Amino acid sequence: MQIQSFFVRGLSHISYIVGCQSRCVVIDPRRDTDIYIKAAEELGYTITHILETHLHADFISGHIELAEKTGAGIYAPASAHCRFPHIGLSEGDEFWVENVRFRVLETPGHTPEHISFVVTDSVRGEDPCSLFCGDTLFVGDVGRPDLFPGRGEELSEKLFNSLKKILDLPDFVEVYPAHSAGSLCGKAISAKQSSTIGYERKYNPALQYHSLMDFREYLLKEMPPAPDHFKRCSAANALGAPSTDNLPPVLPLSPPEFKKRMEKGSLVLDIRDSASFGGQHIPGSLHIDIGSNFSTFAGWILDVNKSLLLVSQCFEDVEKAVMELRRVGLDKVEGFLKGGIHAWATLGLEVDHLPQISIHQLRDTCPGQGRRILDVRSSKEFGLYHLDSAVNIPVPELRTRFGEVEEPVFVICNSGHRSSLAASILRQHGVRDITNIPGGMTGWRAAGYTQQCPLVEYSHGPRLKRKWE
Repeated sequence: MQIQSFFVRGLSHISYIVGCQSRCVVIDPRRDTDIYIKAAEELGYTITHILETHLHADFISGHIELAEKTGAGIYAPASAHCRFPHIGLSEGDEFWVENVRFRVLETPGHTPEHISFVVTDSVRGEDPCSLFCGDTLFVGDVGRPDLFPGRGEELSEKLFNSLKKILDLPDFVEVYPAHSAGSLCGKAISAKQSSTIGYERKYNPALQYHSLMDFREYLLKEMPPAPDHFKRCSAANALGAPSTDNLPPVLPLSPPEFKKRMEKGSLVLDIRDSASFGGQHIPGSLHIDIGSNFSTFAGWILDVNKSLLLVSQCFEDVEKAVMELRRVGLDKVEGFLKGGIHAWATLGLEVDHLPQISIHQLRDTCPGQGRRILDVRSSKEFGLYHLDSAVNIPVPELRTRFGEVEEPVFVICNSGHRSSLAASILRQHGVRDITNIPGGMTGWRAAGYTQQCPLVEYSHGPRLKRKWE
């Protein structure tokens, strides 16, 4: 048996190929499915099974497209009631792929319909060797049970029982989850992408609580907010997203063509870096740096019903952005600005700019000149570490709380990505006197202006039991 993993940065999604002699399965596939077809060919496998552990909330799955391209069957939880051709799986179901046995455990909690796959390599022995547990168990964490309004207590109890079932497996069983650090499907997932049952039993903080009440209290406390696209991706995955090959092409648009589409209501999304956006950009455009956690913030901020127009520095970034947008169900990308912002400006079309200052200038300026500091990081980040007199409004909340922002204002985050996005949101709502702080709190600390930031020092592990001076 051979296992190969595939990691998506930003979403921190992990999918897998599990192969035997000549056939293989793909577990929890992402939407750009050619990567599995190419890998299977290189490994000498034919893809015969596509396995889904649950209806993913944080991304659009590629099961439909992969099935269309390979003819493989789709296997999904029977309780999900998926509306596409598939084989429904329930507790105790088994199937073989050559010498590898897959046994199904029902493990609800993160979602109501979740299943896990216990894998046995019969060539080597009769004991199970691997567990593909989706979002039930992570390295250093467990799946969040609060994604369904009003069902947090119910699902946390289901998760508690599902984890007990998983912990009945031998300590040597390898654990292969669907996410690592950076995913919002948990609250403190480790950066390590695999583990064992024994190691998690001993060191996973969530598994140290042996009563339901204590487990529930620990799990539901300080859970990060869920992005907007979490509400729609599960439903889209139950229906089956259309193949990306069948979506309309993304067109290169001259500045006049681009402007006409803007005037018809399409949203301009600038994906360049913050320095380029700050220098000049199309008025009213939103800014999400392609080098940031692009998919998550695009899914969180952008209206799924709006058509999108992209401004970039190169075509490669356009291709990358289109795929990352599609991963969170944002399929309405009409085109991109041919020739970039330079072509727009040289035709005499209107441009705007966003003032930016260094953290050194910030230190010398504030407090003073009547300016305020708006920190747009999460409330948890802000609570651990922030500048004196800063006010915290997390960037997604600015869509409705923009009226609380008083001008003039400096906007800061951890690096400059979120603060530039925040400034573009505020500009859309008429807040004009804004200055962005590239480098953010990371630059502030690196310049020696304050103590080590806890999240920088210890950013990829369980944080709730760690105390900071």
